[in-house]
Amino acid sequence: MHVFEVGLAFLEGIALIASPCILPVLPLVLSASLDGGKRRPFGIIVGFIGAFSAFALTSSQLVKHLGINLDAIKIGSLVLLAIFGVILIVPAWSKKFSELTQGLANVGQNATQNQHEGFLSGVFIGALIGFVWTPCAGPIMAAVLVSVIRQQTNLGSVIMITAFALGAGIPMLIIALTGRKLITSVNFLVKHAAAVRTTLGVFILLTVVFIASNINAQSLFPAPNNPVSSNNNQLQEPLLSFYPAPDFVGIDAWINSAPLHMSDLKGKVVLVDFWTYSCINCVRTLPYITAWDQKYRQAGLVIIGVHAPEFEFEKNLDNVKAAVAKFNIHYPVALDNSLSTWDNFHNLYWPAHYLIDRSGQVVYTHFGEGDYDITEHNIRALLGVQGETPATKGEEFGSFLQTPETYLGYARMGRFVDQNIVQGSVSEYHFPASLPLNNWALQGKWNIQADKIISDAPALLRLHFHAKKVFLVMGNANKTPIEVIVKLNGAPVDKVMVNQHTLYQLINQPSASDGLLEIEVQSPGLEAYAFTFG
Repeated sequence: MHVFEVGLAFLEGIALIASPCILPVLPLVLSASLDGGKRRPFGIIVGFIGAFSAFALTSSQLVKHLGINLDAIKIGSLVLLAIFGVILIVPAWSKKFSELTQGLANVGQNATQNQHEGFLSGVFIGALIGFVWTPCAGPIMAAVLVSVIRQQTNLGSVIMITAFALGAGIPMLIIALTGRKLITSVNFLVKHAAAVRTTLGVFILLTVVFIASNINAQSLFPAPNNPVSSNNNQLQEPLLSFYPAPDFVGIDAWINSAPLHMSDLKGKVVLVDFWTYSCINCVRTLPYITAWDQKYRQAGLVIIGVHAPEFEFEKNLDNVKAAVAKFNIHYPVALDNSLSTWDNFHNLYWPAHYLIDRSGQVVYTHFGEGDYDITEHNIRALLGVQGETPATKGEEFGSFLQTPETYLGYARMGRFVDQNIVQGSVSEYHFPASLPLNNWALQGKWNIQADKIISDAPALLRLHFHAKKVFLVMGNANKTPIEVIVKLNGAPVDKVMVNQHTLYQLINQPSASDGLLEIEVQSPGLEAYAFTFG
């Protein structure tokens, strides 16, 4: 996050006041402050900022927990934002949009009448603006919500929310404080609403072009705490504020290294990668990380893989050692089974990358897949490696409609069609007549536990998905390998031998499409944890 992004969020907040359904009724709503005490206008702003902040934070957490791809959100929001910009510019479309949204404005206007005087009544009015009227300006807020969701720290999210809320709240406060004189000025804007909307539409379209072009704001406005000055060695998208790297704590075991501490790594450039071996997103990042280890270790780069398990079987040292060998990892790997280092870093994601400079400061972070070129550029910048960063193309993300990550254990279960769940013991289940998209079902005897389901053969599992690839984390409670028959749309496509706890690929189609996956197991003891997609 950069100061430029914060300023853009502030300007978009100011633009909210000219939204087609907010502008015509804003004088009527805020004029309520004239009948209240001196504290009511401040209550209006507190209510508005609180309501919007709650909406933005809830939206960002919902997106993260559903596993929705952030780049897909960005593209979708930009399309929505561009459509809204065009609507504002075209008078006929703008009029139609105003008619459709006027109902929301009327509801809010009626609700604010006959309220008590003072600060608390102002909070109520402000909250109504935040919850009732802001959906009219949803396309404007979409760009800010994308910025909030994509922030790599909680502090960054709060800063972006605050900037937008202040941009929207300050004009309202000015109107509320200055009373009828300002309302007269706002009425002037109402009379010239067409010009206001056209100007706002142009501003929105320019914002879409700026965001879609992936212009690096850091190159336009260098951060004052960026320690590198040359063009090729300038950090891209650094943190707004650097901070001392947290230490490795509570580590159960180290692979490929003796125990390490941050104090041992002063003078080195360090990349800390939080991962776990059954996470498909983590697995897809490993080729890039292992390549950086080979290319830049001699130049002073130290990569530390912090293995933070999601499932119980990932705490097994032998399982992690096998994964380290499988993925050709030669850098140090720390087993953070208690998630102590995870908590010390205040981390929330798999995978998560923290880049630390030679003085021990975290200067750049990236969560999830992608931006490999930016990460490598910053590694080279901190190392002082000259020349252009090699072009890096990561694997393409899933489609907009891709089925989200789906957990099967009851603790985080989602989209399971059977409401009669028996927890912790074997029970008989039956397929429904039809299976909605993104839902799954069981047939036969299964034991649904907190983090997994266990077959009591014969047993079947169905999933109605939309994706190109389908993966399933599976394990075997027995010593004998278990054969799993994989069917797609009723036709057998593969047989998978499950002999260890890991991630298995079940489906690989030419392109993303709907499909009905069915797995059949004839032996008891198959453990299934979570579906992931690509």
